[in-house]
Amino acid sequence: MALELNDANFASEVLSSDIPVIVDFSAEWCGPCRMLGPIIEQLAVEYEGRVKVGKVDIDEAQEMAAQFGIMSVPTVIFFKGGEKVGEMVGVKPKEKIKAQIEALL
Repeated sequence: MALELNDANFASEVLSSDIPVIVDFSAEWCGPCRMLGPIIEQLAVEYEGRVKVGKVDIDEAQEMAAQFGIMSVPTVIFFKGGEKVGEMVGVKPKEKIKAQIEALL
């Protein structure tokens, strides 16, 4: 299951993580986000223990969304060693997201 990320836990869960992290920036009202949501949840199960998978609701974490330059949702950002190393905007096929994850491992 994907972690719910917010201002309080983002630094500890993402920036200080010793394993790669993918973060799905999305919103409740966003149709494409609802399409991507189940894929993100599947990836969280498939990569459990090897990659952290988290979600950020941009309406509840507006400062964080601004910090990472989120202009449209869904946006998936890939982190490794606390640094942003990749980004995908829009709904992408699961295999494309997996390829990006595999490149981090």
